[in-house]
Amino acid sequence: MTNMTTASVSRSTPYGLPPALKTAQAAMQLPEVQDMLRRLSEFRLGIFMPHQHDDGTGEFQPLPDDVMQVESGRTVSFERQDEIAQRAASFLPVAWLWRAGAPNVAAVCEMADQEGPEDEEHPVKHKHPENIR
Repeated sequence: MTNMTTASVSRSTPYGLPPALKTAQAAMQLPEVQDMLRRLSEFRLGIFMPHQHDDGTGEFQPLPDDVMQVESGRTVSFERQDEIAQRAASFLPVAWLWRAGAPNVAAVCEMADQEGPEDEEHPVKHKHPENIR
């Protein structure tokens, strides 16, 4: 199996991306970003490029500050953070951004309802189409 490295997958010029996303793509080639990625990997973390897509054209867009990516039932959507905050117990944070001087959740996965006593630890299960309640 061949590993996909930044160099083997990246385009030399990310055509059509907005400037902020071009900056993000180019940053992955920088030694200091590679060093950050190496350090993050010690904690089983990585780097992602926060983005969404235009509903009509599918074009890449930067993720707005008040929006987060939501995965539920193997489907990705984009919802306002304040709406997700009202249902926070149903979601597991999976991506974070540094905004306004603090870490902020940028993406979540909706979890399946847990069964059994609340004082016992249960395996965390992602909400899938076959177990949506």
